[in-house]
Formats: sequence, structure tokens, C-alpha cells
Amino acid sequence: MEKNLIQKIYEIQGELKAPKSQRNNFGNYNYRSCEDILEAVKSLLVKAGLLLTITDEVILVENRFYVRATAVITDGEKEIKTTAYARESLEKKGMDSSQITGATSSYARKYALNGLFLIDDTKDADTMDNTESKPKTNTSVSPESITKEIYEKQSSTKQEQIRAYFAKKNGLAILTKDAFYQLRGW
Repeated sequence: MEKNLIQKIYEIQGELKAPKSQRNNFGNYNYRSCEDILEAVKSLLVKAGLLLTITDEVILVENRFYVRATAVITDGEKEIKTTAYARESLEKKGMDSSQITGATSSYARKYALNGLFLIDDTKDADTMDNTESKPKTNTSVSPESITKEIYEKQSSTKQEQIRAYFAKKNGLAILTKDAFYQLRGW
């Protein structure tokens, strides 16, 4: 029996391995790029007989430019799509305006793909150092491991600090609450 679109995507989501093979030495963390995800998923799409397209649209919201990226996967009859947004920073040291837009586009595309293929950008067992270490005395939650429930229990000032951390980490000037939720996949 021929598999339907949902079944094919479900299999791809289960098989897809897109490791965080890029390194940000300044921030001291590993990450995966949009290109890493595309490289990992291409052969799975061919095997399943599916086509993936990604489009961008620059939109103006309250005097700020956002890139809306839409990832569409189709079997030729039906399609499923996801959308993600990223805001252009007003300026980024060492980048001209076209590079800022390009970086913002890559960021939005990455998160559209994360949504489509259920890719989690939080730390997992495969990326953690599981060697024994001394117990930590600081019991605060790191921004990377914060959950929606923990975030929502924080004061508005603390929520702004958390969003500012993720904005800076991702080369953005600021993240609205909605954009932050989108970024975190909540």
C-alpha cells in the first residue's frame, strides 16, 4: 500500500540526523545551520519521493523588517507547510544590509525546517559531556534549558533578559514574546 504524505514525513522525521556540526568559538557553542539540515534531508526526500521548497518574504511590522520563511513539502498532490519569522537587526558589525538580510533569511529558514522536521535545538544527550564532574552549587536554570513553564513563571524583567540573551545569541536586536516562542518552538 502506498504511503500518504503524513506517513512519509513521519518517517523522515524519525530518520533525519542533522548534527550540530558548526562551531561558534566566540559564544562557545555548537549549532546546525539551514544548510546542514538541507544536506541531511535531501536523500531522505528523494527516497520518499517528496519535494521541499523554501520561500522568503520580507515584511514590515511596526517599522521593523522581518523575514517570513515558509517551508513546503509536497508529494505532488498534497502539501504541508511551516512558517518562521526572524527580525533583521538594525545593524550588525562587519555586515552590510544585504548580508544582514541574508543572515536573517537563513535563520528564519532554519526554524521553518526545524518545525517541519521536528528538529529540537536544545541540548540533548548526544551533545552533552556525560563525564563525571563535581556537583554544581548554582541551581539556577540556564537560558538554553529553559522551558515554557519556567519562562512564564519569571518576572517580566527576567523574561526580557532571557529574550535579550537569545536575541544576542542569534544576531538579533530584540525578540518579541511571540518571536521568542516561535524561536523556541513553543
